[in-house]
Amino acid sequence: MLRSLARLVTSAPMVLVLLFGTIVSLSGCGINNIPTYDEAAKAAWSQVENQYQRRADLIPNLVETVKGYAKQEKSVLVEVVEARAKVAQMQVPKDIVNNPQAFKQFQQNQDALSGALSRLLVVVEKYPDLKSNQNFLALQSQLEGTENRISVARRDYIEAVKVYNTELRTIPGRWWAALLYSDAKVKETFSVPAEAKETPKVKF
Repeated sequence: MLRSLARLVTSAPMVLVLLFGTIVSLSGCGINNIPTYDEAAKAAWSQVENQYQRRADLIPNLVETVKGYAKQEKSVLVEVVEARAKVAQMQVPKDIVNNPQAFKQFQQNQDALSGALSRLLVVVEKYPDLKSNQNFLALQSQLEGTENRISVARRDYIEAVKVYNTELRTIPGRWWAALLYSDAKVKETFSVPAEAKETPKVKF
């Protein structure tokens, strides 16, 4: 009995060393990659939502400023307001990045708003007084800055999702997903709208 106890005491450090070595080797072979990449993709998605919300917050003031100078452009103003309303009314589910239909709807609504804003800014070119209005210039500058931040946030999200999805679809990530992360699902990413792929027509 005493010999068995003595063997157990002397072998305990060896067991701890082996256990520690196993943990280190597991962490080195990608066992933590899936949750790490998942959190990175979630953070990137939050930035996308933040920038889209910032844009939505700028639109009412922009519309009111334009309306003061270009009331006759009612159809364009209504288009912007309606597109913004669609974005605001959409119930974004928590699982949107794993929900192809909801993600597609989200992107369509945001793209429609982008298109409406572009048409509004084209209309503005016809009104020199509006183009020189300080309020409008400030709003236009903020909107342009926000559009740039949206592009950067989308790019970062696309990159984070690419890393995460690749991990889920390749070995050893597929094995770890099957063993430990059965709830891990491939995430949706942004695509280029069909109209953006069309070559602009130049007329002289």
